[in-house]
Amino acid sequence: MTEHTTPRHTPKGRGVFGALLLSAVCLAGPAHADTAAAKPGANLQSLAELDGKAPSRRNLDIKTWNTAEGAKVLFVEAHELPMFDLRLTFAAGSSQDGNLPGLATLTNAMLNEGVAGKDVGAIAAGFEGLGADFGNGAYRDMAVASLRSLSAKDKREPALKLFAEVVGKPTFPEDALKRIKNQMLAGFEYQKQNPSKLASIELFEKLYGKHPYGHPSDGDARSIPPITLDQLRAFHAKAYAAGNVVIALVGDLSRTEAEAIAAQVSAALPKGPALPKLAQPSEPKPGVNHIDFPSKQTHLMLAQLGIDRADPDYAALSLGNSILGGGAFGTRLMSEVREKRGLTYGVYSVFSPMQVRGPFMINLQTRAELSEGTLKLVQDILRDYLKTGPTQQELDDAKRELAGSFPLSTASNASIVGQLGAIGFYDLPLNFLEDFMQKSQSLTVEQVRAALNKHLAADKMVIVTAGPKVAQQPLPPPTDKPAEQPLGVPEH
Repeated sequence: MTEHTTPRHTPKGRGVFGALLLSAVCLAGPAHADTAAAKPGANLQSLAELDGKAPSRRNLDIKTWNTAEGAKVLFVEAHELPMFDLRLTFAAGSSQDGNLPGLATLTNAMLNEGVAGKDVGAIAAGFEGLGADFGNGAYRDMAVASLRSLSAKDKREPALKLFAEVVGKPTFPEDALKRIKNQMLAGFEYQKQNPSKLASIELFEKLYGKHPYGHPSDGDARSIPPITLDQLRAFHAKAYAAGNVVIALVGDLSRTEAEAIAAQVSAALPKGPALPKLAQPSEPKPGVNHIDFPSKQTHLMLAQLGIDRADPDYAALSLGNSILGGGAFGTRLMSEVREKRGLTYGVYSVFSPMQVRGPFMINLQTRAELSEGTLKLVQDILRDYLKTGPTQQELDDAKRELAGSFPLSTASNASIVGQLGAIGFYDLPLNFLEDFMQKSQSLTVEQVRAALNKHLAADKMVIVTAGPKVAQQPLPPPTDKPAEQPLGVPEH
């Protein structure tokens, strides 16, 4: 699921939890873009100040405490702009669906459909009239609700009052439930024409089996229609409880004001404890699974269980993966599969650590008649990389790129509030960002290779392909100048 801001009259978009290099530092994924200063050219001022040097990163002075109801709060004071960002992160993702797949997504989508005396249009107009943005989204691990508002008291207080009502006391209107269900059902019909989505659903089912991560986070055409208003209300009362949330605050606020905001939001939520932690998934059975689909290209997805967010090898695996396929051009996969052979438009690999072991994935698409050879090539590249590890030059280049991109992790209040939410949600130390950077820059080739081999094995991949069954052709030989343009141009 992706995050959306009001005004919103359609269901939230759907997607797979995302990209590597910035995910290594931007822990929480979606966030709102920061607002530029009002004078002309102000958004380019930082470029003038660089003077050829790497940008410096903000040092975060994170304050933390718990509210009376048990909510964990993380706060960073930042007075550069007259606004603040508030993000609530609940352990209320699809992994808490139980036997009702899609319950978490539907509950989150219904939050701003109605409160006492206001429908979805009035809620959207209320935030817009105050110059405030409301956002929400549901994922496998978590559900989020966010507010961006001006910090002036006359704007802040009514925005917070409306936000607290939306998140803490939604009315779940029946007509809105019918509308959103219909929109979701239409989306499921569209998925039938999307081989990449079909392959992703199959991959998670094969990788996780009966584990809570195994079913589609949005549910499916059979699970959504029977969900009732009473079930939504019960899930909200349990999963949106004050003891089950992390409150992240960044912006133009004093510590006293931040404490008052956290107390107000926490008191508005249902009372209740944190939900139990998830069990670790069992090792899946490796193998190839094919979905027959009429298209000119075949989607290839390879995966195995990776790590959870708190794994001590996180830095080594992130850096190692950026060399394998986590960046753009210049990675092992892009060089061998696209640049030397023109077999695909793009290929990437990613670790997606979650509360428990998230997936390590490789994803690409290529011409159907070359799919088997391309799959074997990708497996051979992974096998060779695990055997040899990165070269010293590759490691040095990856460290340099990380050092250059790392300041983006704290470049705006929106990025900082996402960091705080993830640090709190995954119980990471407050100095996680500094520690991650220090660990990454001190890694050796052998440490990266050892970490990769500890967590990955080329013969343990769960593979899903989606495309037509056609006669196969041999792969073109590698060359510095492929005769054709890349073949795997995305069809969807």
